[in-house]
Amino acid sequence: MKIQDSLFGVNKLRVIRNYPLNNIKIANAFGRGILAIGCSLLLTFGACQAPQSTDTGTDGDGDGFVQIFDGKTLDGWEGDENLWRVEDGKLIGEITPATQLDRNSFIIWKGDMPADFELKVEFKISKNGNSGINYRSERVEEVPYGLRGYQADLDGQKNYTGSNYEERRRTTLASQGEVVVVPAVENADSINNYSQGNQWTPRNVTSSLGSRESMQAAIKDEDWNEYHLIVNGNRLQHKVNGVLISDVTDNDTINLRTDGLLGVQVHVGPPMKIAYKNFRLKALK
Repeated sequence: MKIQDSLFGVNKLRVIRNYPLNNIKIANAFGRGILAIGCSLLLTFGACQAPQSTDTGTDGDGDGFVQIFDGKTLDGWEGDENLWRVEDGKLIGEITPATQLDRNSFIIWKGDMPADFELKVEFKISKNGNSGINYRSERVEEVPYGLRGYQADLDGQKNYTGSNYEERRRTTLASQGEVVVVPAVENADSINNYSQGNQWTPRNVTSSLGSRESMQAAIKDEDWNEYHLIVNGNRLQHKVNGVLISDVTDNDTINLRTDGLLGVQVHVGPPMKIAYKNFRLKALK
């Protein structure tokens, strides 16, 4: 949020210098009367009102995106505060040698999450970092701050950033550069039979968005990048820095999720750091 200050300086002393005191009082009273009449007339037409805040809760583009992270506190978010903190306007997730994980952990947004939405958020991840943005997800009851559901993957090596990975379910639905249609399967109990090599095998790669090398070239190393998720019905699109990295149409009516929670992840593995800022969410109608 940007705050813009204005300062207006008016030098009135030069105007009234050497002016008779009684005349000054009369002039001031007359001026106040005229001002009051003027404001009464102008209020009828919407002018002369008290200044209104310009903070609309949007990202400043007037396109309906609303900030969901205040940049000051963890208000509205739920996670392990040994792993997550706010620092200089950023949401920081960090794993240290003292906080090594045996399960992935999320900080979860507690607000009302629309079923269909766009999300824009900036991220910066350490070279060995592994994170992700989960959406349309559900809690894993036996794992504190665990989530199960779609994930916009991201990592410091750029091998997975932009991919669509379903955490704790169907695994990889689309890798970098893939347009995928996911067909229906016979029953939900067969998930383990269809997931091999961390890939969902029934998926159909229908076309290419470009080589993995071209996808990775659009992502900056250890610098700020922008994720843009477009989640509408059964179509799930992941963009990074304006480049479409993966595009999934999920026709699997048994495993498809149409709504759920939003959260961001710190991953099992070596010490790492992930920073997020400017979370902007827009509901799609």
